Amino acid sequence: MGRTEDEEMPVFEDGAFEVEEGHGRKEGERLVDQEFVGNYVGRNKMGELIGSARIVGKGQLQCDEWIEESTLMVIRFEYANLFHTMTDWYNGYVSSRVTALPYRPKVVFVDGHCKSPMEETWRALFSGFTYAKHFRGSVCFRHVIFSPLGYDNAMFKGLSDRIDCSGTSSRSLSVNPDDRKTARLSEFGEMMRAAFNFPLDKPLDRGASRHNVLFVRREDYLAHPRHSGKPESRLSNEPEVFEALRTWASSHPGCKVNLVNGLFAHMSMKDQVQAIQDASVIIGAHGAGLTHIVSASPETFPILRL
Repeated sequence: MGRTEDEEMPVFEDGAFEVEEGHGRKEGERLVDQEFVGNYVGRNKMGELIGSARIVGKGQLQCDEWIEESTLMVIRFEYANLFHTMTDWYNGYVSSRVTALPYRPKVVFVDGHCKSPMEETWRALFSGFTYAKHFRGSVCFRHVIFSPLGYDNAMFKGLSDRIDCSGTSSRSLSVNPDDRKTARLSEFGEMMRAAFNFPLDKPLDRGASRHNVLFVRREDYLAHPRHSGKPESRLSNEPEVFEALRTWASSHPGCKVNLVNGLFAHMSMKDQVQAIQDASVIIGAHGAGLTHIVSASPETFPILRL
């Protein structure tokens, strides 16, 4: 509590990471130069990590521990807020997808952030995770993939930039590869559903006796340990809005509406994804909770953002 974000981020000394020589790189050189970092990674902590890497000679790696399986190296930009953590999950998915990993990689968090309830989903999406700060001695990796996108990705830039987010199912992409569908947000949503063992192709039953209208509730924002200001409410009359919807639904039985009270802050991630899966319509104030629409059914009616 009370730590600044800078205090939770590592400082990488020159040579903090070492790579054995080969592929044209010689002992003593940097793995990449600063121009590469600026053009392809960015001036962020992952850029500092990659920029610190030095080439060493054959057989010079000193390893107290070897990790043989493919490993995804992640610096979490956030750990207690759903939208920002969803951005990190998406980056991990993209990094795994474009490097054609056949299986879900193991994740190593190279940051000083704390544990949080979000770890439930890290564990579901990937094959496990480890905190680098828990390592003792020098650790060597047979195959490392850095996840360098940060906020420079389709999910984040889509808030402000006009980008083509058109996607399609993973099944369709496997049959008809299309490089223009690089955002692959639909495919990421499928990964989210599959991680919690929900069916990918389950259509909404338009003939169902009741239709779920999910109201995503927001509590005053106190979730983050570094939050020091006054509680912030996105919708000051949220209880009145919910009660008005409940009253309308109960007084119009012919509409067959089941209003779902989406108190996500008190639900496990699996239950949150389940609620999104089962919703015919999603209503809510703009915020982190609506990030879940990436895993909504394609047939869910457009979200009403209050």
